[in-house]
Amino acid sequence: MTLLRRALIGVAVLALLAAGLLWHLNFNDGVDVTAATPAPSDAATRARGAYLARVGNCLACHTARGGRAAAGGRPIATPFGTVYSSNLTPDAGAGIGGWSAAAFWRALHHGRSADGRLLNPVFPYTHTTGLTRGDSDALFSYFASLPPSATAVPAHQLRWPYGTQAALAVWRALYFRPGSLQPDDPAQDETLRRGAYLVQAVAHCSACHASRDRLGGADWRNLGGGPVPGTGWYAPSLTARDEAAVGHWPPEQIVQLLASGAAAQGVASGPMAEVVFQGTQYLNPADLQAVAAYLQRLPQHERPAAQAPRSRTRLTASGEKLYEQHCASCHGERGEGVPGAYPPLAGNRAVTMPDTRNLLQIVLFGGFGPATAARPQPFGMPPFALTLSDAEIAALLSYLRGAWGHGASEVAPLDVVRMRHDSQTGLP
Repeated sequence: MTLLRRALIGVAVLALLAAGLLWHLNFNDGVDVTAATPAPSDAATRARGAYLARVGNCLACHTARGGRAAAGGRPIATPFGTVYSSNLTPDAGAGIGGWSAAAFWRALHHGRSADGRLLNPVFPYTHTTGLTRGDSDALFSYFASLPPSATAVPAHQLRWPYGTQAALAVWRALYFRPGSLQPDDPAQDETLRRGAYLVQAVAHCSACHASRDRLGGADWRNLGGGPVPGTGWYAPSLTARDEAAVGHWPPEQIVQLLASGAAAQGVASGPMAEVVFQGTQYLNPADLQAVAAYLQRLPQHERPAAQAPRSRTRLTASGEKLYEQHCASCHGERGEGVPGAYPPLAGNRAVTMPDTRNLLQIVLFGGFGPATAARPQPFGMPPFALTLSDAEIAALLSYLRGAWGHGASEVAPLDVVRMRHDSQTGLP
């Protein structure tokens, strides 16, 4: 046997072994989707499913603008193309009317559709895999109770090969293990276990707050911050004190932020405002306390000390004049803000974070907090995209990042040009 022939046989054997491993990891879940056992459909189960769907923000993704609730079709931009959310209504053709409770459980726990296809991980099965079977059945019961809609969902528009089953199988082999989101410590008290379950599985917080690699994968237990795909926003780290860690906050302030969208230490904006509006404001008091307790006990780290307060430059002098002209009437001459209306800018982490894209988003397109039961008419900030030039925005941001004892770096006009482009295209 020639050396070339032996090499070819070796390659073929390795390819077969790799294919077998991929099949085992992706298709050998053992779930019988034809099981006839129905999910409970009593009023209490449906109510629990409705609660989970709401606090998990399911309808935000599975409802197109102006469309029927849960009928899908909302376009979700990713670095690999556009994915359209699925129809979750009980329509037999377009929705999940032909699904069994076991098929729904397999989708949430294993990331496979009723027909066996591997689902795109824009659907966060990387997180819903941590849901209990009882909660999966409750969600299925709730969606089955909705009015059916025959709304057809467009096909995904993904660049090759990202939407192929082979590519999804490889991605899952790298980044997904069913049931991997379990409590950090099974011996911890019930409140912390509940908080971990809500943060990791139900609310799937790390879908935004984890840093993804070039293939869109991440450590799904990590909350260290990262760009929110397709939005131009940055989800700040929940473990860094100079970003969005809340371990030093009083628990009642964390609860207030999640329930109302505003607290003394911060105001929700951008994608987080939608999360509060659609989801966290509906958490019941016990679950709010559980989430707050879990977030407060996350490991926190300090980055190296910020630069010393900067001396006045031509750029910051120009920015100071712009601040006096456009901002001081609301945020105060010293950046002190107005309690309950306009957030302070002095000492505000959103102003001094190393990543400046959120600050730019707010200045360009306005800052609008969520309307909640506790805060039904929040104050907003007007957009300045058409009012200020890129050079003026750079000057204003540089002033804010150096004023009132701040030591954050200046922002160059070229940075604003790049950030404005990224915010409009949704690129990270």
